[in-house]
Amino acid sequence: MHKLISELTRLYLFDEQQQYVDADGGAQPLTPAVLARHLSGEQTVAVRLVTGSGLARALVLEFGGKGGGEAHWSALCTIANAVQHELDLPAPAVSISGTAFQLWLSLATPVPVAQARQFAQLLRSTFLPASTDILAVAPPAYVEQVALPPCLQPSGKWAAFIHPSMGAAFVDEPGLDMAPPPAAQLGFLESLRSINPAQFAQALAQLQGHAGLAEAVPAAAPAPVAPSPAIAPATQPGLLLQDATLEDIVRWLHARNIEPTFRHRLP
Repeated sequence: MHKLISELTRLYLFDEQQQYVDADGGAQPLTPAVLARHLSGEQTVAVRLVTGSGLARALVLEFGGKGGGEAHWSALCTIANAVQHELDLPAPAVSISGTAFQLWLSLATPVPVAQARQFAQLLRSTFLPASTDILAVAPPAYVEQVALPPCLQPSGKWAAFIHPSMGAAFVDEPGLDMAPPPAAQLGFLESLRSINPAQFAQALAQLQGHAGLAEAVPAAAPAPVAPSPAIAPATQPGLLLQDATLEDIVRWLHARNIEPTFRHRLP
């Protein structure tokens, strides 16, 4: 558990000022003991991703609510692939919350929350066609407090980080029936890298240039993608896949010494 907490802190939490929201809506310090109880399912808390001084280093986009799960997963894949291949940023993490899919971007250096919100909004408006039903009924939301995966939700389902190739298996029910093994969660996180300040500034300028909010940077601005995201070959590392086979998933886990124990409801 200590290693998992260390990885979550490295990617998404602050060394200081980290807080959670208690049952009365007040802000309390997120101590290692509280976080350990949260991750073990003893006490689920909503972690505040914005400091009291208005800084954020975890950008979380949520895809859920009204609309079909396949549409939400498709939209997540579109943005996640664009983050890596249009903006040249490190691969994001993917999680299931029990009710929705979530995309996690880690910043090495915190930014003002207004800048984080703008970045998330520009990702959506640049790479998701405005005419799609998912935008009309349930646009992906930028999350400022979240039950950090893995954790037990009130529904009895577990939220967890997943390998991107697993997403299609959860379109009907984005949650787990049992607690995910900490070693598997650690395996999904330890290879991830944070976006450094230069990368973030370049990507934000590129998005702003595309939206006409600033002069475009020398690199070509990203163009809106087609409604259905392109699916890259499974042999290319770090890409999000919508239709990986069970054999693909098991092979990927075994290569990292992770024994798959997840359960999901088959149609």
